[in-house]
Amino acid sequence: MSAALSGAVDLSALKARADAARRPPAAPPAGGEPASPGEGAGAAPSGDAVIDVTEATFQTEVVERSLRQLVIVDLWAEWCGPCKQLSPVLERMAAESGGAWVVAKVDVDANPRIAQLFGAQSIPTIVAIGGGQPVDAFSGALPEPEIRKWINALLDALRDKLPAIREAEQNGGGEPVEEPEDPRFVEAEEAFERGDFAAAQAAYERILDVEPANELAKNALAQVKFTARAEAADPDARAKADADPTDVAAQLAAADLEIAEQQVEAGFTRLVDTVRRTAGDERNQVREHLVALFDLFDPIDERVMKARRDLASALF
Repeated sequence: MSAALSGAVDLSALKARADAARRPPAAPPAGGEPASPGEGAGAAPSGDAVIDVTEATFQTEVVERSLRQLVIVDLWAEWCGPCKQLSPVLERMAAESGGAWVVAKVDVDANPRIAQLFGAQSIPTIVAIGGGQPVDAFSGALPEPEIRKWINALLDALRDKLPAIREAEQNGGGEPVEEPEDPRFVEAEEAFERGDFAAAQAAYERILDVEPANELAKNALAQVKFTARAEAADPDARAKADADPTDVAAQLAAADLEIAEQQVEAGFTRLVDTVRRTAGDERNQVREHLVALFDLFDPIDERVMKARRDLASALF
C-alpha cells in the first residue's frame, strides 16, 4: 500500500460487521416474512461493474462486497481533470472482467468522510479492497498498461480468497491480459531510467507534439525537466543562496534541491521570498520557475495552494 495511505485506514470494525453478515440468516419470523435486505448474509453483489457509493452504502457496497469480489474504490470529484481521464479506463476494464472486480465510485465532495477514512491527500486516489481490508492503492492518473498490470497482480494475489475471481476465470472472464505498452512512453521511460534526460525530454515532447492534451506526457515531462535540473545543481547552492539572497541562480538551484529532498514548503517559501526581492526579468524568471515546480504536484495539494496564494500576494 502506498506511503500516502499506509496506516491511514482501519476497517477492522467494519470487517467485523461484515464477517457477522456472512453467517447464515436467522429463521424468518413466525409470520413468514423474509428478513429485510442487509440482514443475515447481507446484500448480494449486483452484476454491475460500476457502483456509485455513498457514506450510507459504503459498508454494504464496499466492505461486505469485498468479501467475495475485488472492489476498486475510485475517489474522484467533478472538477478533477485527471479523474475524468482515469475513471473511464477503470470502468471499461471492470466491465471486461466478467464480474471478477467492480469499481466503487466515491464523489469526495459529497462524501468527505470516506476520503478522510483512507487518508487521501489528493485525487484521483484508487484503493483496492479485498476481504474487507485495503490491500493496495495509488494516486494520480496512471497509463492504462500500468493500471492493467496493477489489477492483474491483485487478481493473482486474491484468487484463492475471493470466489468471484475464480468464478469469472471459470466463465472465461477476469483472466490477466497483458496490454501492449505504448512504445512512445517505453522509449521515454527507458531513457529516463538510464539517466539520459535529454532523450527522455525529447521523447515526451514528441508525444505532446501529436497529443498536446496528453496529461500523462505533460506530467512526465515536468518530472524529467526537474530531475535533470536537480541532479545538475551545485550541492553548495543552498549555502550560496543563504549567504547571498540576491544571487537568483543560487536561489533557483537551492529550491530545486529542497524539493528533491522533500522539503517542499522550504523550497516554495524560498522562491516566494525571492519574488518579493526582485523585479523585472529576474522576478519573472523566479515566478516561472516556481510555477513549473507546482506542476510536479497535485493542484489541490495544500502546499501548492498555499504557495500560490503567497505568490499572488508577493506579485500584487
